[in-house]
Amino acid sequence: MGRNDLEKLIIEALVIEAEQAQQAGALGYMARALTMATLPHKEIPGNEFTRENGFFSLTILAPSKVGLPFGSIPRLLLSWVTTEAVRTGSPVLELGSTLSAFMAELGLGRRGGERGDITRFRTQTVRLFSSTVSCRYSDKGVDAGLGFNIAKSHSMWWDPKTPDQLPIWKSTVTLSTDFFNEIIDRPVPIDWRALKALKRSPMALDIYCWLTYRMFYLQQPTEIPWPLLQLQFGADYDHDAQGVRNFKLNFLKHLKTVCVVYPQAHVGEGARGLALKPSPPHVAPLPESSKPGEGRRYAAALQRAEAAAALPEPPRVGPPPLLLRTATYEKASKAAPGFDVYQLEQDWRDWLANKEPPKHPDAAFIGFCKQKYQQVNR
Repeated sequence: MGRNDLEKLIIEALVIEAEQAQQAGALGYMARALTMATLPHKEIPGNEFTRENGFFSLTILAPSKVGLPFGSIPRLLLSWVTTEAVRTGSPVLELGSTLSAFMAELGLGRRGGERGDITRFRTQTVRLFSSTVSCRYSDKGVDAGLGFNIAKSHSMWWDPKTPDQLPIWKSTVTLSTDFFNEIIDRPVPIDWRALKALKRSPMALDIYCWLTYRMFYLQQPTEIPWPLLQLQFGADYDHDAQGVRNFKLNFLKHLKTVCVVYPQAHVGEGARGLALKPSPPHVAPLPESSKPGEGRRYAAALQRAEAAAALPEPPRVGPPPLLLRTATYEKASKAAPGFDVYQLEQDWRDWLANKEPPKHPDAAFIGFCKQKYQQVNR
């Protein structure tokens, strides 16, 4: 990042701090599932992309003639889709009056040509809306899976040669029922201005959305091992000691950029992983007076977000909080494949609130995760 870019980022960060997202009309959302499993950062050969974590894998498929979505544009588009789905409560979304207007709404330039933003935007939009997502858990005794298309249908009546011209027909996308239900279930509130400030880096966008999600319910200091983060973010590094070191350096570089626009996040390098401490959410709760005329689904989603981002917890009285070993999170992820292990940790701590602290907290937490998994998969 050059000096001019850094100065521009700092100015944008100061603007974000000065005015809340809701007051600036910049409140947006990202689907929770898509903050935990992200798209490719760069173009990869073939039409299949897989992330693996123990026995669990997430795969994105696209028609071979279309190709897989990658980079910043699909991430910005996914956040816009989630925001509109939550706001309208409908799976049928209109993609702007003109190509130029829609790109401007996403904070993208409008340069033409084979390598220009207009061509890349149209290509990545088609790739995203043509993709299929599937999740699978497989070991010696169990094989289970779930899949869904991102879009049921889409129609884009845009001519890249005349991006400012009003088309005869409206450009729309109709989300598949499964994907629509997924993205409106507990969406993660984000600040659109932050996304636009970080749009040059897919990794920075991923870190910002994930960090915003984590800080909504984090109540205890946590350290996440670097190998676990590498699996989650799917960086293109070898899964050996050198690959983990390279990933760590790249992650910390982009984290520094994210912290410019989200300075309230208490996060940094720990002994064996990324250290997180409870922090104010980046998007504050929305006042009731700011929601006139919004749909019931939008209001319900916001109430869930506000509940998760409640006022800071009062000082604790009594024994110190339980701390888990970094290796415990990896074991818990294998004990409950397909679950968000950090949300399970919060559920476990809530369950322990009025009970005697366990003598062996790491073993107790892993047992709790196993029980949750068994309850769902009976």
